[in-house]
Amino acid sequence: MRFRREVALFAIGGILGLCVDAGIAQGLVGLAGWNVYTARVVSFLSAATVTWWWNRNHTFAHRDSGRGRHAEWLHWMGLMALGAVVNNGVYVVAFKLFPGLHAWPAVAVAAGSAAGAVANFALARAVLFRAPKTTS
Repeated sequence: MRFRREVALFAIGGILGLCVDAGIAQGLVGLAGWNVYTARVVSFLSAATVTWWWNRNHTFAHRDSGRGRHAEWLHWMGLMALGAVVNNGVYVVAFKLFPGLHAWPAVAVAAGSAAGAVANFALARAVLFRAPKTTS
């Protein structure tokens, strides 16, 4: 039962991250005229920070990373970088297959986010938040 709850909470965090990611990417491209790839660097880093906060405080609140906040955030970003390879790979392929998406990067962000979600959950649960919290 706890696993299903983690999956559900991770999905909520993913939706929050997607909103941040897509919103920043769309805003930087549509309003500021940024390149879709440069905009994605900023949007992804912002979204990954939001998802770290959410998952630390909600999804994996009953688990311990064994690290302080700053070290945990750095470890999270490193792990999410692995998921980002999948995420950004799909993002780039979407633009190659559908050039019209350059005007709508949020669609490519959503496709990439969906593709990277499974890898990110597995890495977060198995590597960073693998130990139950102890009550000492």
